[in-house]
Amino acid sequence: MICWLVASPGDAQPVSDQPDPSTVIAGDASTDDAAQVVDAPAPVVPAQDIALQNFIRTLRSKAIERGVSGNVFDAVVPTLTYNDRVIRLDRGQPGSSSSSSASPDFAPYLASHVDATRINMGRSRYGRLRPLLASIETKTGVPEQIMLAIYGHETGYGTFTGNFDLLRSLATLAFEGRRRDLFAAEYIDTLLLLQRGIPRETLKGSWAGATGYPQFLPSVYLRLGIDGDNDGRVDIWRSEPDALASIGNYLSDAGWKPGAPWGVAVRVPDGFDRGAVSPLMSSPRCPRVHARHSRWLTVTEWRQKGLMMLGSRIPADDELTMLIEPDGPGRTAYLLTSNYRSILDYNCSNYYALSVGLLGDAVGN
Repeated sequence: MICWLVASPGDAQPVSDQPDPSTVIAGDASTDDAAQVVDAPAPVVPAQDIALQNFIRTLRSKAIERGVSGNVFDAVVPTLTYNDRVIRLDRGQPGSSSSSSASPDFAPYLASHVDATRINMGRSRYGRLRPLLASIETKTGVPEQIMLAIYGHETGYGTFTGNFDLLRSLATLAFEGRRRDLFAAEYIDTLLLLQRGIPRETLKGSWAGATGYPQFLPSVYLRLGIDGDNDGRVDIWRSEPDALASIGNYLSDAGWKPGAPWGVAVRVPDGFDRGAVSPLMSSPRCPRVHARHSRWLTVTEWRQKGLMMLGSRIPADDELTMLIEPDGPGRTAYLLTSNYRSILDYNCSNYYALSVGLLGDAVGN
């Protein structure tokens, strides 16, 4: 889901071009023009920053076990400061204690995320990138339009990638503790990227640590980032071939089934018995997201229940699909294949996954 956030001024780390007073060497103190040494007081470090740095130091042995050098680890710690804006943003996310449990209608989200600007930009990029996308689809089985739609959703086709310092954000989130294990591990993985030679000024992204054109977490970059332009590097920050190949690799790893669409819009008949197709099990991952899905039935079985297909990319009659009615009964619904679940693996939001599929369809038409 794209909800792009601009870094706070505190994310910038200004560097003074004046000499450090502690390094100025005095001249002969007996001469009138001797340099005067000023014993400047050390800057006061806020207590919250000290507490954060002390917490991060507890991760040192774990980081070294993962391959981070002690020198790299120790050099970063004094630069870390607490970012309260990151915590405010985290607490406003679905699933946090302060967020609302209500599900808004999908239609407004769809209108703002599958709009003329994204469609037209996507078609323009599609024309230019199609040979590359075709080669990635051949290797991964992931449709060209789906890779491009994720690229469009995540960063507006590379036009906005975030300006939060990853190390500062992840350290803050780990220190705060709501999802400590996740963010502590991502912090350590970011140190590994730094150690690999990726400059810290490149390691910018969302407040939650997603970075580059595909908005990968550092762990995802390490696991699934691939070299799409064969230059010996995986540069998801500047190389569209690397970014798109990595998106395709991600979806393939998440179980994308070649040859099947993500889903199709349908009309559900009046009087439809939704209780008869309610899900048989609850999902341990993103339960609120999956709770909106029906049980799995074949396309033939859905037709027998009176559903009418509205799209042109219709799954095969024997394809297992599930039903979602994102705006409630009487509005457009969708039958979703297992490939929809692969998109959910990228971002576990029904509205995100639906709009990725619909943007891909619009770009490819």
